[in-house]
Amino acid sequence: MGGPVSARGVLYVHSAQPALCPHIEWAVAGVLGVPVDLTWTPQPAAPNVVRAQAEWEGRPGVAAAIASSLMGWQRLRFEITEDASPGVDGSRHAYTPTLGAFTAVIGASGDIMIPEDRLRAAMMMAAEGRCVLEDELDKMLGRPWDEELEPFRYAGDGAPVRWLHAAV
Repeated sequence: MGGPVSARGVLYVHSAQPALCPHIEWAVAGVLGVPVDLTWTPQPAAPNVVRAQAEWEGRPGVAAAIASSLMGWQRLRFEITEDASPGVDGSRHAYTPTLGAFTAVIGASGDIMIPEDRLRAAMMMAAEGRCVLEDELDKMLGRPWDEELEPFRYAGDGAPVRWLHAAV
């Protein structure tokens, strides 16, 4: 009712081999439905790699679609966020070659929302001695991904940002 809901967020490609840059742009363009030309700058946190950052606007679910199109590419580190929009929770997706994929639901206040069944499963595994509860909670909150990506985030301070708009 009243037209399509619009979502927005940010794509951070923290590190990529220069040869991957056109493929990343094609993958993102395939999701957005419009050509994408990111501004690639050297990544000071790692030799011989580049980084890019772009704000995007499109339909809800774009962040998950972009993350799916980029996951599994070796030597690529990225994060993509989607802000909450009317009737739709937000999301955060992160990927590193060593940890793989992380996805979290983000509420309207910006907090990670952990489903009750995941919390109950972690508590049960901890009670059975199959895990350490604090470690499981850290995984649910994305702490290992934050720790690995943090040096790449700081290296991007002051980097140029582009706006990407999806085709309507």
